[in-house]
Amino acid sequence: MAHSYRQPGTVVTDHRFSVPLDHTRPDGERIELYAREVVAAGKDPETLPWLLYLEGGPGFGARRFVGRQAWLERALTEYRVLLLDQRGTGRSTPVNRQTLPLRGTPAQQAEYLAHFRADSIVRDAEAIRPGLTGGAPWTVLGQSFGGFCTIHYLSTAPEGLTAALVTGGLPSLTATADEVYEAAYPRIERKNLAHYARYPMDVERVRRIAAHLAQTPTELPGGHRLTVEGFQSLGILLGGCDGSHQLHHLLEDAFVPTPAGPTLSDAFLEGVRAQLSFAGHPLYALVHEAIYAQDPTAPTAWAAERVRANHPRFDAGKALAGDEPLLLTGETIHPWHFTTDPALAPLRETAELLAARTGWQPLYDRARLAANEVPVAAAVYHDDMYVDTAHSLETARSVRGLRTWVTDEFEHDGVRAGGPRVLDRLLSLVRDEV
Repeated sequence: MAHSYRQPGTVVTDHRFSVPLDHTRPDGERIELYAREVVAAGKDPETLPWLLYLEGGPGFGARRFVGRQAWLERALTEYRVLLLDQRGTGRSTPVNRQTLPLRGTPAQQAEYLAHFRADSIVRDAEAIRPGLTGGAPWTVLGQSFGGFCTIHYLSTAPEGLTAALVTGGLPSLTATADEVYEAAYPRIERKNLAHYARYPMDVERVRRIAAHLAQTPTELPGGHRLTVEGFQSLGILLGGCDGSHQLHHLLEDAFVPTPAGPTLSDAFLEGVRAQLSFAGHPLYALVHEAIYAQDPTAPTAWAAERVRANHPRFDAGKALAGDEPLLLTGETIHPWHFTTDPALAPLRETAELLAARTGWQPLYDRARLAANEVPVAAAVYHDDMYVDTAHSLETARSVRGLRTWVTDEFEHDGVRAGGPRVLDRLLSLVRDEV
């Protein structure tokens, strides 16, 4: 039974659905999905078209809005919004170190997780759509990885869509995981240099913290072991609209005096833990490289780790031995994540099996996208750290009728920071109003 309740300016309804784990075996095992419907207070939901929101990630449940925050303010003026926790996230049969042992051995866990890519997420959406809309198509808004899912939707079930909106999430249709990361490291380097130009005092702060970690093993609250490489992964902040400022504030009070000499403060370590722990989204680490896998014969084989060797400026040892700024990373998953983070450590063998897995199927149908008839608009951020701009624009040219808004006003999380304005611009594009 669906339960409804009120938040400021909205009426919210909880929905639960049962869908096949493997949509090619509809009579096999089933999992549960959760979604939150949001309607503006005072509006009759039965008169409104549906908008499905697909969150970024992979591995993150839909954002828990309170009232009409961010882009919801604009969406609720004309839509009945469904915030879907994609399978394995939030309240949708969650995947984590506590639940995965129910699947059995690491091999059985890896086989289970092979069903948590964009193809299964879109099949889930199509499975629940008829019961919600009466069979009518809906508009989809995909942020980041949700945009990857949206392009798969256009490739496999365009009949389910009245329009498609993508923010920071046009994937390459053909790039391998290796090619994705070869393009990523130079972007991450640019974000580092821009941060150090804005906050030159952070050059020495970062070097000092890294040198301390190299000499002094440090444990974060909760048992997370902080290494130099782990510290470098704080660079993931540099891809957000205010991430450079967040990073600067985190770094500025890293050390406190103690009887034994300066050491990293509890406050700093707690702030680092909040940024680096995968406890709330372990699926991100487990399937992050698998979302790029499309060659049935090729494993991803820890692509980010292998490609990093081609970019020596990210080598902490070399940076600390000289006088170069230490570059931070982020948006990359490495084998050491599964030894340092207690939320991931029990899943190390499962992660290794996924990295070695073959048999991944293509996610995008280029011929079908070239003949697309669904109105599509995408916000492409000029130097997006998470999704390569050149890859996005190449894909935009490959999808018939897709209209882009290329902007340097926002970073990757522009749909959150820009809120109603970003969504309004995309809606204008699909309606030929600009």
